[in-house]
Amino acid sequence: VQLVESGGGSVQDGGSLTLSCVVSANTYSRSALAWFRQVPGKAREGVAAINKNHSQRYGDSVKGRFTISKDNAKNTLYLLMSSLKPEDTAMYYCAAQPKWFTYLPPLAASEYSYWGQGTQVTVSS
Repeated sequence: VQLVESGGGSVQDGGSLTLSCVVSANTYSRSALAWFRQVPGKAREGVAAINKNHSQRYGDSVKGRFTISKDNAKNTLYLLMSSLKPEDTAMYYCAAQPKWFTYLPPLAASEYSYWGQGTQVTVSS
């Protein structure tokens, strides 16, 4: 199982970034996928998740600013981040769980078994 994130970087307050995560094919097709973020000393926070049927869930702090999507042809998960704020600064991780979630996909880190290495996002004021 392999998840590889890219697209992180430095951006100014109010700017935008798009993160990508390429997922190994057999995992992608079976999994709910999610984005998490973490700053040193704090717990990993669920940002957004998408189920196999494209149903989505967002964390309260990013609703209306971030959009999760996926491209089945490319086995790739995306996170479009707009109106970025300094408090969005974190290491961002993609995660996969080969499971069908009946309702909305979860945002708890404990629900996901596979993780990428992370990509850093820094938002300056």
